[in-house]
Amino acid sequence: MSKSRTRREALLYHAKPTPGKIQVVPTKKYATQRDLSLAYSPGVAEPCLEIEKDVNNVYKYTAKGNLVAVISNGTAVLGLGDIGPEASKPVMEGKGLLFKIFADIDVFDIEVNTKDVDKFIETVKNIAPTFGGINLEDIKAPEAFEIERRLKEELDIPVMHDDQHGTAIISAAALKNAIEITGKDISKVQIVVNGAGAAAISCTRLYLALGAKKENVVMCDSKGVIKAGAENLSPQKQEFATAKNLNTLEDAMVNADVFIGLSIGDVVTPKMLKSMAKDPIVFAMANPTPEIAYNLAVKTRKDVIMATGRSDHPNQVNNVLGFPFIFRGALDVRASKINEEMKMAAVHALANLAKESVPEQVNITYGETNIQFGREYIIPKPFDHRLITEVPPAVAKAAIESGVAKEPIIDWETYKETLAERLGTGSKLMRMIMTKAKSDPKSIVFAEADHLDVLKAAQIIFDEGIGKPILLGNKEIIQELMEEINFDAELPIIDPKSNEEKERRNKYAQVYWEKRQRNGITLLDAQKWMRERNYFAAMMVNEGEADALVTGYSRSYPTVVKPMLELIGKQKGVSKIAATNIMLTSRGPIFFSDTAINIDPSSEELANIAYMTSVGMKMFGFEPTIAMLSYSNFGSSDTKIADKISKAVELMHEKYPDVVIDGELQADFALNPKLLKEKFPFSKLNGKKVNGLIFPNLESANIGYKLMKEFNKIDSIGPIIMGLKKPVHIIQLGASVDEIVNIACVAIVHAQEKQKHK
Repeated sequence: MSKSRTRREALLYHAKPTPGKIQVVPTKKYATQRDLSLAYSPGVAEPCLEIEKDVNNVYKYTAKGNLVAVISNGTAVLGLGDIGPEASKPVMEGKGLLFKIFADIDVFDIEVNTKDVDKFIETVKNIAPTFGGINLEDIKAPEAFEIERRLKEELDIPVMHDDQHGTAIISAAALKNAIEITGKDISKVQIVVNGAGAAAISCTRLYLALGAKKENVVMCDSKGVIKAGAENLSPQKQEFATAKNLNTLEDAMVNADVFIGLSIGDVVTPKMLKSMAKDPIVFAMANPTPEIAYNLAVKTRKDVIMATGRSDHPNQVNNVLGFPFIFRGALDVRASKINEEMKMAAVHALANLAKESVPEQVNITYGETNIQFGREYIIPKPFDHRLITEVPPAVAKAAIESGVAKEPIIDWETYKETLAERLGTGSKLMRMIMTKAKSDPKSIVFAEADHLDVLKAAQIIFDEGIGKPILLGNKEIIQELMEEINFDAELPIIDPKSNEEKERRNKYAQVYWEKRQRNGITLLDAQKWMRERNYFAAMMVNEGEADALVTGYSRSYPTVVKPMLELIGKQKGVSKIAATNIMLTSRGPIFFSDTAINIDPSSEELANIAYMTSVGMKMFGFEPTIAMLSYSNFGSSDTKIADKISKAVELMHEKYPDVVIDGELQADFALNPKLLKEKFPFSKLNGKKVNGLIFPNLESANIGYKLMKEFNKIDSIGPIIMGLKKPVHIIQLGASVDEIVNIACVAIVHAQEKQKHK
């Protein structure tokens, strides 16, 4: 992707459709006059009076307990430096977004227009009653140290400067595991820290808390080794000044066991790496360019354990593993501070999680067969859904045990269940699918690439490295549109009607005719049909000239399905193909079937749809728990429709006893575990979270998923075709760019699975 296009897209992302990345959303009803009178005057006076009696009631009656301030003065923003408070706002909003999507914590971002330490502290103290916690961000050293120290002393809510402690906590967990793998003793390892800013100081202090010895640490800044007795050293640099006779980074690296890089790219040479001790541990965390490139490091030393700040290499030191979950645990016990015990608890929780068996969903996300604890997996992956149920409880327990918790947790199992329910996994599923697709990009035909939105989707798929687009359509139009959107990649552009494709068209026609000649198709018919993009595209996939296909943008669903059935055909054992939509709800992804194909399926066909849905769910790493929906519950209505559903359930129990499925059920009973248990304690769905819904007919499924999309603004992935031999997926007429990208990612993952099971 060109720099100018990246810039334009980044600006457009932040500006449209609404400026910024976060907003305030009401959590109470406000439709009636009664609602408003309770929300504001006169009803609001009652909680005000209760808080006046006991200030702690503010946590009971307001959002304070789940609200964090992300505060900066813009003096050290990313790698951009001192760019000012207004220019730091997009970063602070971004931090707020991460808090929300990873830990369900609400955020107000606050940009303070002062570089004066006392004024900054005064401002934060004055607004602190609003918040349950304070996340300091992008404040330059050494002021950051003083600001955090004083605020922690003077406020009774958690305060943390993430630039200091986030990297420290994650890298300490990684270091703990790396040292364990090498069999070394942390009290004896020789550590070189390159960089002497806030993060480097905090990291080193935490390593000492883990058991490293100060006399074994050498810290370097831009001038070389920080030596005892040097002039004009800050108190923080004096803390780690060495008495050793070393001058340069190259000197310090000789026989070192550990290198910690929090500086600039490419400062470590292969020669330096070779001079390190056996089984060197190298954390090159400068971003985006590490102190030594990952590939160069592992080529230079086969015994190196390497971590970086980048997502495209193993062992990514990413602060998102820490701050959302640390604040989650601190808020949930109303901790008065984030102390060393809580930070160390997060370190151990992260280190221990990396040693546990990795769920299949995480393997799928990262395109791995079996991620295991070892040299290339010393810290958890950022998309590991277990983080929210492991790190916050560890932090909360440490807060309670160290005496800073004001609201101790008694029932830890219930607490963990609450954490798991906070976000579901809906918001993360599309990121998981995209990451999986990127792990092994496949060629994908966009059959209507001469439509602007389809071409934009293909551009995203190419730019993000998700897949390898093949563009079908009018070549001249495609080239004009590519120029218009600055899509300058050299990709195959194919016009099935052009003379250039005559030979391939005839080859495809021959194959098609031989397959369909006993179904009334002549060779002339076949040649005519091969001029149509959907027939041509299907043959490309059928003949192995493309791995996957996305189409349907400009044509009705039935007209697009027809050539796919004729050319691609159904999988063995599939009587009818079907479609499912993945609804990304707040309780997690829910699969809706059949949303696009079978108008009034029989009991046998419904069972087939349910089984295919369960297979599709497993492909994305979900263990299926499926409800067969109706307007009745377990025989409460003696009608053909209810009986049809009941028989489908019986068939599923008989043919596929391992699939958790039950019905017929009304939707509210299927989705409300408490209601289900009270009325139908015998159901196979009790104690489980339903994540698949099979509807009795196309009408109810299609209406249902579209109502959810429009009324609740829920994102949907699909329709996803189930039951075809090849990865062919059909989007809805006039689908958005995002919807096309989503289904293209699904098609690529589908192609990966097909290849795996050849």
